[in-house]
Amino acid sequence: MGLFNRNEEIHRYKGVVLPFKLVNFMKYRKFAYAFSIILTSLCVVCMCVKGFNWGLDFTGGTVVQTQFSQPANLEKVRTILRDNRIEGAVVQTMGDAKNVMIRLPASAGNAKIGNRIQLMLTNLDPHIKIESVAFVGPNVGKDLTDSAIYATFATLLMLLVYIAVRFEWRLGAGAVIALAHDVIVTLGVFSFFQIEMDLTFVAAILSVVGYSLNDSIVVFDRVRENFRKIRRIDTVEIVNVSLTQTLARTLMTSITTLFTVVALFLFGGPSIHSFSLALLVGIAFGTYSTIYVAISIALDLGLKREHMLVQKVDKEAIEELP
Repeated sequence: MGLFNRNEEIHRYKGVVLPFKLVNFMKYRKFAYAFSIILTSLCVVCMCVKGFNWGLDFTGGTVVQTQFSQPANLEKVRTILRDNRIEGAVVQTMGDAKNVMIRLPASAGNAKIGNRIQLMLTNLDPHIKIESVAFVGPNVGKDLTDSAIYATFATLLMLLVYIAVRFEWRLGAGAVIALAHDVIVTLGVFSFFQIEMDLTFVAAILSVVGYSLNDSIVVFDRVRENFRKIRRIDTVEIVNVSLTQTLARTLMTSITTLFTVVALFLFGGPSIHSFSLALLVGIAFGTYSTIYVAISIALDLGLKREHMLVQKVDKEAIEELP
């Protein structure tokens, strides 16, 4: 229990109080660079060779909205569709358990698909109604794909500007590279296993970006604070001290979040599998990249104490520094 128990022995490093013994993270950053470069390179190769398994949101298809007289059993609906040779259907509820949306690939859709589905599901519910049948063309799917890509790149650009203004451009560069690292790894996993990607995947990617950025900002803020408070140790030691001080918070937040995401993946149903898996991979690697990509790159770009401090400092404040 000792890692996070603050009632245990107090550790000190050159006069700095730490929650536990100093961890020399930066000692292993070169190995982490090699691991990240190899991993992201493999992911890029996989994406180029295998491509992606785009869902109906991006490829187009037919959307059939149905209304059952009682809460629908989605698994039975999927089984009936498969038994009738309708493959690749996505079945999910719409707000109410009685309202079910069935999304079909373009190859399965035609003018009479609504009537066919109604006949298939009559044995499950004799009073089923077809509310609407809509066709989503490939052009709409392409527009959604382009919009998703633009949204991701625009987010990364705005984050770079924000961190450069809020902290320092070296930290901004490190944070954006770390976020790109997390996104590439997540995309690589989906490409390698050919997991279907839909709009919920885009939402998960943007959530991962926000989550990873939040972790990085916590570390950056602690680094800046320690630059102000501690004058007797160099930049690498400041980074190690800051990471050690925030390690408990980082691990506890990530682990509790991952428990929730794992529960979503296991019990949330097929409709949110891509969402929960993207979060699972992204959060796990986001925790790693905060330590070994974001702050490490800033350090190797030449981050120094004077970059993080305002030039005009109160004389009395300097005298109070240890």
